Amino acid sequence: MASHHHLLFLLLLPISLILLSAGRRAACEEYRVGGEDGWINGNNYLRWSQQFNFSVGDVLVFSYVKGQHNVFDVTEAAFRSCNAELGVNKRYESGDDRVELRRAATYFFICNTPGHCLGGMKFSVSVQPAASGNPPAAEPAPEGNGAPRWRGLGGFVIVMIMMMLG
Repeated sequence: MASHHHLLFLLLLPISLILLSAGRRAACEEYRVGGEDGWINGNNYLRWSQQFNFSVGDVLVFSYVKGQHNVFDVTEAAFRSCNAELGVNKRYESGDDRVELRRAATYFFICNTPGHCLGGMKFSVSVQPAASGNPPAAEPAPEGNGAPRWRGLGGFVIVMIMMMLG
């Protein structure tokens, strides 16, 4: 009987390790800026950004027509004045830009096409340290903004193994 439990343990251990590592990756989310509409004029980006809790490792995806818009990661002064000359950290102009939030800080984004920032194409996000295995405080809206959630499944498998061995 003990050898049967040992064999079962050896079979389930790799599965549980895979599920646990998938749970860690699921903690990082991808957010399409502006939701289904993307990065365009006329969106309320303040309202959009306030529905999420951003963490280190999350990714913002800016989708827009290349040449019509751009994304500038700017300083707070440049953000408040809509004047990129006051400080640009990074420029994105591909039309499908992925910005990984690499540190806990406040990030400021604008569209630097003339008149767009002043017209509302700007927002900021406060990024919190990455959660250590705890679920985020708020789940993203059900727009397909994030990866599947596997967190609880890995723990379940481990508990099942422990019950079989004990």
